[in-house]
Amino acid sequence: MHLLHDLRRVDRQLTRRAASWDSPWVRQVLPAVESAAEKTKLWWGIAVVMAAAGGHRERRAAVAGVAGMLSAQVIGNAGCKQLYERRRPPADMIPHDDVEDRPDSSSFPSGHTAAAVGFTAAVAVVSPWWGTAAAVPAAMVAVERVHSGAHYPSDVAAGAVIGLASAWLVHRTPRLLLRKLL
Repeated sequence: MHLLHDLRRVDRQLTRRAASWDSPWVRQVLPAVESAAEKTKLWWGIAVVMAAAGGHRERRAAVAGVAGMLSAQVIGNAGCKQLYERRRPPADMIPHDDVEDRPDSSSFPSGHTAAAVGFTAAVAVVSPWWGTAAAVPAAMVAVERVHSGAHYPSDVAAGAVIGLASAWLVHRTPRLLLRKLL
């Protein structure tokens, strides 16, 4: 019980610290990246650019990324959010106005982070260069979710784990199915 209490305390402290960042860069860039990632537009856009500008490897990476993103959304939003209800961080913890744009759904896990990490990790397996490029906005989305007060850091961490698991499933499922068929 002590451990859970300590984890909640650390979660709240990290949320307060992240929400209090007040540099012009943080206040301008993070919301812009989050807005681009809203409804997975950013990840679809990257996939389209990869498929259009690249060769066979980039098209495979784009397909893997979209599959990783969609899998993460199903697991995170349709699965975990329905099983565990967690309130968003209280508004009094967030010292800026972004707190008013938060969703009403469960805070746990971060669906934005799950989609971002699912896309990025699935892409990285096929195309490390594109995976590295996608990791920058993916990390920014994760940070923004805490900074805006939409999530606790543990929500973001759980979203990242879901994204990684989704990417793993995307790359392992065809092999596992082939083994069963052969």
